Order: sequence, then structure tokens, then C-alpha cells
Amino acid sequence: MSPTLNVARPQGGSAGAALGGLDLLATGVLVIGPDDCVAYANQAAEVLLDASRRHLIGHPAQRLFSDGHQLERLWQSAAAGDLAQLPHVVELRRPLREPVVVQVMASALDDDGRQLLLEMTEIEQQLRVSREDRQVGLSEANRQLLRNLAHEIRNPLGGIRGAAQLLERELPLGEQREYTRVIIAEADRLQSLVDRLLAPHRAPRVVAEYSVHELCERVRAVILAEFPRGLEIQRDYDASMPSGRGDKEQLIQALLNIVRNAAQALAGRIADGDAQIVLRTRVARHVTIARRHVRLAAELTVIDNGPGVADEIKDRIFFPLVTGRADGTGLGLTLAQAFVLANDGTIEFDSRPGRTAFRILLPLT
Repeated sequence: MSPTLNVARPQGGSAGAALGGLDLLATGVLVIGPDDCVAYANQAAEVLLDASRRHLIGHPAQRLFSDGHQLERLWQSAAAGDLAQLPHVVELRRPLREPVVVQVMASALDDDGRQLLLEMTEIEQQLRVSREDRQVGLSEANRQLLRNLAHEIRNPLGGIRGAAQLLERELPLGEQREYTRVIIAEADRLQSLVDRLLAPHRAPRVVAEYSVHELCERVRAVILAEFPRGLEIQRDYDASMPSGRGDKEQLIQALLNIVRNAAQALAGRIADGDAQIVLRTRVARHVTIARRHVRLAAELTVIDNGPGVADEIKDRIFFPLVTGRADGTGLGLTLAQAFVLANDGTIEFDSRPGRTAFRILLPLT
């Protein structure tokens, strides 16, 4: 028979050492003792329940559930010992925030069934992980497509431009040369587009320490210079934000693309003088980025009060050449995603009329 873990005092002693590794998990873990009180909570559970371990331990576990009978069903599920069972979907109460819906797997921690182990995953977090996986896969596919397409365009483009220049020298009339100038100008425009497509894959990354707020201030200054009237950019900074390590120029370009995209979407409100963009920074603890548990991350959110992203392009917003504006190239967000992913981060968005928010997570430790 397996030995029973005495987890009543997880802060010290052998039990704390035995369960200490659970603090590395992004999944919330609770241990319920035979008295139906919380005997152990890992750090992810503290974040999920918005309560410290000191307040959770010894707390009647039943009070954590919106449904008072749910704990009894979890005990029964653990006693059945069916490893093929589906997770329970439950609603957990939180003292200072709205309830959270999670999936819970219940299992007995010992052969006597006197201690219950609960593994809790926020449903929204699972959806986020799924989106991140899809995002990484699509980004890699986009990268290969763009590189191949760019190289296929570059080869004949130089020949077209050179032939137009030679033809221009041979044409006797200025009116005829106007046509060759159009060809050369369009070839140059396509060359510039190709260079932008290849930009994330050309320059070597320069990894150094950076300040998230320095990135924000650089971008804010550039955008206000481009849109000097009718646009307000608010700062909502977390003063406790530590420095990170990454390619500062790539991150500036990524943020610049997102904020510029927001400003361009606000054209109507800028004309009315009530356009607003908020740059918000927060420290995020114990988050999952690309299926990797990160103890500390920078959460940078760009919020605008524009019309929102059109429904027909929401699922393709990061695809190359997808844009909601007639004069857009559809490369700004694609490149922003590429730069964020190159720095081990993730980017996602939520949009509705009147509020669009792009959220960047970057690991700090």
C-alpha cells in the first residue's frame, strides 16, 4: 500500500518537499483532506482562486464551489478510480472577483481514499493554449509561404525593371518614356513589398535587456507624430514591471505595427476628435506561453475604441495580405506576430464594436 502523504502543513517538512514540484505546474492543484478542508494548494491554484495559500489551507473546500454538492461528486469520482472518466466542469467562487469555470480531474492521493487530489484547468486557458498552438502552426506555414513567394517574385522582378530601364533609353519620345517610368515605379513598389515580407527572416536577432515601458514610449512618440490631432494615447503602466530580454528592435516594430494599425482603423474617430488608444502593461504570474509554464511575464495590451475587426476576417487577421482597409497591405499584423513569436511570446486579440484589444505576452523569467 502506498504511504499516505501528510500534507496538512505543506510549507515545511517532508510533505512540502514532496509536493513542492507542483508549484512548477500551470495547472491548479488542490489537496482536500479527510475533513473536507484544503490541505495543500500550489501557486497556480492561488492565481486561479485569487487567494493566498495561507487563506486557502484549512478552508472548507465545499465553500469554494458554487454548487455545494460538487465536492461530494468529486469524492465519488475519485473513489471510482476510472481513469477514462471525463473531467468535471465546475464553477469556483472567488472572494474578490467573479466566479471562474474550470475543468477538474479528481483522483485519490492514497490507497485509503482519505485525501483527494484536484487538478483544475481554466476552460479559457485551454482555449488559449489551443489558439496558441494553431497560431504557431499557421505562423510557420505563413513564413514558408512568404519566403517562397518572395523569392519567386524577386527573380523576375529585377529582369522586368532592368528591361524597362533599357527600353526607356531607346524610346525617342517623352510620352512613351512615361510608360516605362510606370513599370519601374511599380517594380520598385513590389520590391519594397518583397523586402518587407523577408524582413523578419533576414536580420540576425540581437538579444539584450529591454524595458517594456521604453518600447511603449518609443511607439507612442512615433504614432503621435504621425497623428498629431484627434488621437489620444493613454498610458496605463504597471510601475513594478521588471526588465525583459529579447530583440528590442523587433519588439518595437511589432508594437508599432499594432498601434499604427489601431490608429488607421480610428480614422473616423480621429476626424471627430475622440479617438483613443490605451497602452496597458501588467505583470502576469504563472502563465502558459506556447505550452511552457512561465513564472513571470509582461502583459502588454493595446486597446482602441474603433469600429472593431470585421467578422469575416477575424479568423484570418494574422494571415499575410489580409486587411480590412482598402489601402492596407495586410502585412502589419503578420509581421507583428512573427516578431512576437521570435521572442518566445504570444499575441491574441478580442474585438467588438467600440473596443479592440491586442494582448502580447512576453516571458520575463
